[in-house]
Amino acid sequence: MSLANLETSILAPAPVVAGLPPVLAPALTRQAPVRVTAAVQTTPSPAPRGADVEFLELDFTPLDLTLALEAVIERPASAPFTYVVTPNVDHVVRLLRRRSDLWPAYRAAWMTLCDSRILARLAHGDGRELPVVTGSDLTLRLFQEGIAPRDPIAILGGSEATVASIVERFGLVDVKHYNPPMGFIHDPRETARAVRFLVDAGARYSFLAVGSPQQEIVARRVAKARGSRGIGFCIGASLEFLSGEQERAPAVMQQMSLEWFFRLCSNPQRMWRRYLIEGPQIFRIHQDWRRRAPMPAGSAARVPLGG
Repeated sequence: MSLANLETSILAPAPVVAGLPPVLAPALTRQAPVRVTAAVQTTPSPAPRGADVEFLELDFTPLDLTLALEAVIERPASAPFTYVVTPNVDHVVRLLRRRSDLWPAYRAAWMTLCDSRILARLAHGDGRELPVVTGSDLTLRLFQEGIAPRDPIAILGGSEATVASIVERFGLVDVKHYNPPMGFIHDPRETARAVRFLVDAGARYSFLAVGSPQQEIVARRVAKARGSRGIGFCIGASLEFLSGEQERAPAVMQQMSLEWFFRLCSNPQRMWRRYLIEGPQIFRIHQDWRRRAPMPAGSAARVPLGG
């Protein structure tokens, strides 16, 4: 199956959940609940997960970009730390083929947003609708519409030049930055230092830009640390797109599910294995999963992937 044949999908209906912020109440009459943690809690606790969309063993939060952004902004700054993950094909292949030890980091996330039009198209063929919310799009919209100049921001990873460019572009005045050394996740002391940086920063918004799975591992440890607060975003190279150091694929290529091809051509030496060897494993993974996964209640028969 060609990666080029896959495309984006739409939102799925879900029941209303009481007790959420006012901005979400109307929207969630047709959207799934998000895992909002009340400000009075001393430790994070997940909201009901019944309306999440289960696909390839992950529980995806079926919110589009606008609703996800609203949920983030509405969450109190003083609430216990939680985090957002945005799995793509690379993440799913890693989880299901090589790193089953990473499941707790994904399952403890407040939101799990689909960062792949390929995954969304595969899910659509199984009667499951996953809105595509890429980490890069969420990061950009949050900086443009959600972050005030004086909001406390913490950035883990990225160069000083990258952070300086973002600070200047958005007029930020309260940014803390720490870039851990390469391979830090294999050193318990360096990992603890990265976790302590985010806990001590106490930022409303923390951006973990140290690559996957390092950022998800750190985010979970921060969530378990006493006194941590705010929201963490596991966003990979998104900050480099904001600073202009990397270029995203043209919109038409994104809509055609060809962003992977653009990135491969931009950096073949680094990306060839991910996109030509590891990425295509998603089709076998999906075939194995769909043989044992039940169809969602009320859904039509499975749609052929080419249809």
